[in-house]
Amino acid sequence: MTAGGRPSAHPGEEGADRGDRSGLRTALSGLTTRGRSFFAAGVAAAVCAYVLGQSDLLRVGLLLAVLPLVCAGVLYRTRYRVAGSRRLAPARVPAGAEARVHLRMENVSRLPTGLLMLQDRVPYVLGPRPRFVLDRVEAGGRREVSYRVRSDLRGRYPLGPLQLRLTDPFGMCELTRSFSTFDMLTVVPRVEALPPVRLTGEAKGYGDGRHRSLALAGEDDIIPRGYRYGDDLRRVHWRSTARYGELMVRREEQPQRSRCTVLLDTRAVAYQGAGPDSAFEWAVSGTASTLVHMLERGFSVRLLTDTGSSLPGEGAEGFAGASQESADSAGLMMDTLAVIDHSDGAGLSRAYDVLRGGNEGLLVAFLGDLDEEQAAVLAKMRRRSGAAVAFLMDGQAWLRGTEAAPSAPAADRVRLLNEAGWTAVAVPPGVPLVELWRRADHLRAGAGPQAANASPMTGGPGGTGGRGGWT
Repeated sequence: MTAGGRPSAHPGEEGADRGDRSGLRTALSGLTTRGRSFFAAGVAAAVCAYVLGQSDLLRVGLLLAVLPLVCAGVLYRTRYRVAGSRRLAPARVPAGAEARVHLRMENVSRLPTGLLMLQDRVPYVLGPRPRFVLDRVEAGGRREVSYRVRSDLRGRYPLGPLQLRLTDPFGMCELTRSFSTFDMLTVVPRVEALPPVRLTGEAKGYGDGRHRSLALAGEDDIIPRGYRYGDDLRRVHWRSTARYGELMVRREEQPQRSRCTVLLDTRAVAYQGAGPDSAFEWAVSGTASTLVHMLERGFSVRLLTDTGSSLPGEGAEGFAGASQESADSAGLMMDTLAVIDHSDGAGLSRAYDVLRGGNEGLLVAFLGDLDEEQAAVLAKMRRRSGAAVAFLMDGQAWLRGTEAAPSAPAADRVRLLNEAGWTAVAVPPGVPLVELWRRADHLRAGAGPQAANASPMTGGPGGTGGRGGWT
């Protein structure tokens, strides 16, 4: 992007004259307080000299009045071009982390610049606007400056456009030029590193054993496919080649990725409070941590909300395709979680309709307050997954801000979900997801209903369990 010290105009036409007059008015409007003071003092001195008949005072007045006008004209007529660029490192950061913004200015004209003031526009959430003073940039020279931004609130924040202030050596006039481009900083939810645990009920993913999809029942009865350039000739299936009259090769055993659906309840009626320490932000952060963890473990993952929207849209039935890179899938879902907000819905029926039934693999849900109707929907939802784990926000505990045992409504909802086949854990404020993650594994391993209704901080025996299969 480039910015010039003087606006361009087409010479020889009436429009150019209007552009020059407009540019001159802009230059005069750029007079600083010092310049306006000098001009006012010069006019006053000239009037007094005329009234009193003092020629020496008239010369002083003319000097004071003309000096800021000359500075404005010289600054307006200055012809040089400055190119600027911005680089974010990194462009996607978790909430609470810092990102560094690198600014690079280059003088692409043949004349050295004067005093330049550089200012970048940033939202107030990221901190004060950074300002830099560049003394003199030689012809073809460049300057690099940087500043840091930080936000405790997730979201997408525009950086820019960059503003360049041109000042004369006397400080009489100041003109502002703005670049046209801006960059976007994405602040994603905080992600906690989750430990590998095991729960029973769903297919294993990469690493803990692999299901292999064969063409038919046995390895000796494999449907071949046509030869493709680059296939190993040792895989040629000669019997099928003779039968079909073209070169056929054996299909390799294909590892089948396990599936995991992470459900985020975004209903506004299910959460109370706001801010980075609210229950909703905890649920968003927990969803992000689960998605990243499952992708790292080789699962085919999708993000599902109560509105029925599912990400990523590619692949079979909304899951990340087997050929899609885990980093790309995580980036897409994290960008969505960075800007996700409360929905106006009142139920979870749309999310229930997305689940096809029986072949959804593992279901991990982060839920707000539930009534009996939504608890019944979740009970039916359990039958459409291999295994189901629920982290239920205890709304009353979050309002009190205490880490006591779950309230009576939360304990009742946890009991109903456990009876329906879920592994449900109540989430009071201040408890890290890592501890609840291990506790869910412990409950699934067979700690019993007493542990299910106990506080995540105090109830039930410890341990991470041994048998089973969620990772």
